[in-house]
Formats: sequence, structure tokens, C-alpha cells
Amino acid sequence: MSIFPTTLFAGQRFAVVGLGRNGLPAAQALASMGASVVAWDDNPTAREAARVDAGRYGYEVRDPNGDDFAFDALVLSPGIPHIRPRVHPIAARALAAGVPILTDAELLYRAVRAAGSQARFVGVTGTNGKSTTTALLAHILEIAGVPVAAGANLGPAALSLPLLADNGVYVLEMSSYMLERLATIRFHAAVMLNLSPDHIERHGDMDFYVRAKSAIFARQTAADLAVIGIDDAWGREALRLSGSPARVVRISGGPNADVFYRDGVLCDAAGPILTMSEAPTLPGAHNAQNAAAASSMALFLGVSRADIAAGLRSYPGLPHRQQLIITIDGIAFINDSKATNADSTAWALGCHDRIVWIAGGMAKEGGIEALAPYFPRLVQTFLIGQDAPILAATLAEHGIAHETVGTLEAAVPAALAAARATGTPVVLLSPACASFDQFSGFDARGDRFADLARSLAKTGGA
Repeated sequence: MSIFPTTLFAGQRFAVVGLGRNGLPAAQALASMGASVVAWDDNPTAREAARVDAGRYGYEVRDPNGDDFAFDALVLSPGIPHIRPRVHPIAARALAAGVPILTDAELLYRAVRAAGSQARFVGVTGTNGKSTTTALLAHILEIAGVPVAAGANLGPAALSLPLLADNGVYVLEMSSYMLERLATIRFHAAVMLNLSPDHIERHGDMDFYVRAKSAIFARQTAADLAVIGIDDAWGREALRLSGSPARVVRISGGPNADVFYRDGVLCDAAGPILTMSEAPTLPGAHNAQNAAAASSMALFLGVSRADIAAGLRSYPGLPHRQQLIITIDGIAFINDSKATNADSTAWALGCHDRIVWIAGGMAKEGGIEALAPYFPRLVQTFLIGQDAPILAATLAEHGIAHETVGTLEAAVPAALAAARATGTPVVLLSPACASFDQFSGFDARGDRFADLARSLAKTGGA
């Protein structure tokens, strides 16, 4: 690994708008590579934070709308819309001026190629399982001794990643927002894990969401790999829309695929890969599908079956994804705060027979009705957040015991008391909702749950 040349983008001008987790590192990296960068955020606090290092990196913090807009590209934070439902004024200016609107993953690809590296790129998308699959593949590659850097929607921003040599692999988690803003990047291996309604408020409807996701396969060649989760129809439709000529590998959390899970064993046409009970941080059929995706791509990248099995066994897991926080009196407190929609929560509910469930926040389209098959596993449910009444109505229709408590501070001790009283072995935070009504993100929500559970352990739950 090494750093990028300081003259890589010399003579190029970029506007970077949205100075959060992706935007500020993008401004810093582009300026460090010799570009002229104008950085901006509508939030004054973010602007002031960016000014702290502006002199050291060599970017300006000011509104680019005051310029003639002769930029080579607008790098727009993924969370800022440029098509629907509302076009940001600076994005509208870029569209009118014919300035490309890009994501930082696109510029990472350009920087790597401009630096002369032929490192390969892997793209991971889907509605659920992206982060686990990204981190799992990176872990397997590391076990196999392959130079690897992982990030984008997960972990470090794309332009924070180092320059890899020709034998290196970039593993990038790609959201639908990022996939809308690509122009030249080619993923040598790309996976569509699954698709279900999500971010519809941004994309307008499911068709537009699928079209955005299908960009993961754009510009692939016959020498590349396209991995498709076949447990839903939308992923297959995304591959069709892309027209990718890549070799296709079908994966599933069940049988009838090229890489599949059967009788507790992950297999492909060549035979067993691993008995999944040997991979304790990857429980359930959904994680078997994630393991199938990572294994398919690792095999394509030249990793041996032995190293793949070793990577699956030793994978440490990710925070906020079915993460065991602590056990109190035999009751496991599990943080699945990353579950921001019903489909994601379904995977967690399916891993346990009896559960005290904590859910709620900002409900997605359809609420939790799709979780009805798992309701018999719920001993008690505690609801938090702005849309708790919507979830409560669904639970009431199905005769499921529940209580609206409003906050995690109220829910966690109440959940412990309910679990003790009923002999239930699991308290599960798997909200099936977005977190932004009460928290800055799912990670802050999960961290608060963990803090509260650990505090209960110290006091004996009193």
C-alpha cells in the first residue's frame, strides 16, 4: 500500500458539497492529489469543522454557486438528492452547466488508474447484508494474503483508501445513492445480494430503485463476475436491466443455486465449503447467503477453498449486526441496530425461538406487516420512536403483547425485567426502522443500547 501522487489531479477543479463522512475526506484527498477544490456544506457547523484543516490540505470552503461553475465534476454527498425528490440547488446548477455529478468511489477508481495501478475492484450492493458481505470478503482476502482495502458506504470513505498495487483488491460497499453517480468505474466482481422496497422516498418507486441498483453491473465485460441472490426476483431484474455480459453465479440461503446452503453446510458444485456452525458470527440463512456471496467472489479472485473456510471461521463480525453485547443472568442482549427495515429484521428474528424485542423509529414503507410470520416468537415487544403507534397497530391486529415506551432508556430495563419474568433468553434490538427521529444514525442508536445494557449488568439490573 502507498499514497497517491500529489499531482494526480493537477489542473482539475472539483466542487465538493456535503462535508460529512464521505465529503470531507473527498475534499481533503482531491486537494492532496493536486486538484483545485471548493468545499461546501449547508450546515454552518460542518463548514467550520472543514475550515480547521482547509489550509493544511489546500481546499477552499465557500459556496460554489458563486463561481462560473467551470468544474470538472461536482462531488455530491450520497445523502443529498440530485434527481428526486428535491434537487439540491447546487446539483441543479451542475445539471444546467453540464457538470458531471459523481460519487467519491468513481474518483477513487480514476485515481487508481491514473496512478498506474491495475488493482481490481469489487462492488457489493443489495438492500440487506451489504456491510457483512463487504467486511467478510475483505477479511477472507486478508487471510489469503491479498492486499485489500474496503470502504465506501461501509467504514472509510472511498477516497480515504490507500493506493494498492496491481495485485490488490478494493472491496466497496455501494448504496443506491452512490450507484446513481458512477461514470467509468468497472467492477471486476459485483454482487446483488437481494432487493426489497427501501429508500422509496428518494427513488420514487421500486422500478427506479432497481434501476439505480443495476448500475453495479454497468461496464462489466465477459471476463468479469456477476453474483446474484436468487431468493427474490428484483435482483434478477437488475442484472437484466444492466445488460452485463459477465459470468453469472447464483447464490442462495437455500438450495437450487450455484453456491448454496443446505443442511447447515455452505456448498458449491465442487462440494462443501464449510459447515456454518463453525462460523459463529454468521448465524442464520441470510448470513449463509452473505457467505455464499463472499466465497463466490473470493474464488473468482483466486483464493483457495482452504483460505475461504479459514476466513469464514475467523470472521469477527461487525458492530450493530446481530452483535452480542452482554449476557445478564443468561439473557443475551443483541444489538442489531443496522436493521433499518423489516426485511433486515426478519433475518434476526429468524435466528431465535423466543425473543423480547425492541423496535421502532422512522418506519419504512409497509411497516412491520411482513414480519407477521415471526410474531409467534415474540414474548414481549417494547416500541420506541416516532412511528411506534404504526408498529403498535400492526402488533395489536395480530394479538401480540407490546408496550409503547418511547425511548431506549425506558425500553432496555423493561426488556430485561420482561425477559427475567418469562424466562426468555434473548433481548433483541432490531428496530425495523430508520433511526433519525432520535439518533444521528443506526450506529449511535446501537451504541446507546449497548451502553444501557452494560450499565444494567453493572447494577444487576436494578
